[in-house]
Amino acid sequence: MRIDVLGVGFDNVTMAEAVERGMSLLHSEGAHYVVTPNPEIVETCRENAAAMAAVNGADLVLPDGIGVIKGAAMLGTPLKEKTPGIEFAAHIVERMAGEGLSLYLLGAKPGVAEQAAENLKKKHPGLVIAGTHDGYFKEDSPVVEDIRQSGADCVFVCLGAPKQEFWMAKNGPATGAHLLCGLGGSLDVFAGTVERAPKFWCDHGLEWFYRLCKEPKRIGRMMKLPLFLVHVKQEKRKK
Repeated sequence: MRIDVLGVGFDNVTMAEAVERGMSLLHSEGAHYVVTPNPEIVETCRENAAAMAAVNGADLVLPDGIGVIKGAAMLGTPLKEKTPGIEFAAHIVERMAGEGLSLYLLGAKPGVAEQAAENLKKKHPGLVIAGTHDGYFKEDSPVVEDIRQSGADCVFVCLGAPKQEFWMAKNGPATGAHLLCGLGGSLDVFAGTVERAPKFWCDHGLEWFYRLCKEPKRIGRMMKLPLFLVHVKQEKRKK
């Protein structure tokens, strides 16, 4: 059963359980996709019914960020723990490398996916990189066909929300991949072009503040967090 937070249904799983679920989907017939909403994406879903449908239509919905965890607790329906997309992806890559499975990286600026692929291969020699493509494309068909031809088992789709959720819902089956994961800016982290917050900040739910200090231009996006908490309080009063 999923935990409802402002209309978005989150799977109530630990990181270990999420990874097991992801690997199970990866070995299942057909195409499956994973989304990792944070408060900003939840707010987008509240304003956009199509985005809400794409997010809730995922096979696995993971809470990315402390804001969603706090929101669920405030509503009296606590989630087990936060499951950041970048950490979920890292665990999936490690498991895939152990099984010799193949990964396609889609998204980010030109050159970033290639660098991410190189770094991941160095860290996980057993991983097969099926292919890469940047996120600057106008037509889906050539990209979908490239993924299909590559024979990728899994695709990391890093196009930003809600574009990546729409893309996976629409194109997942045509790619031939069994698992697609919407992971926002994760390729930049894997490529080393963006530094993830140190462990202390992550452990204390302050990763958002660390990124804001590093990238002040994100202030507009970060304002969605207090708005999210306001909406959670309103929902709590209704209940």
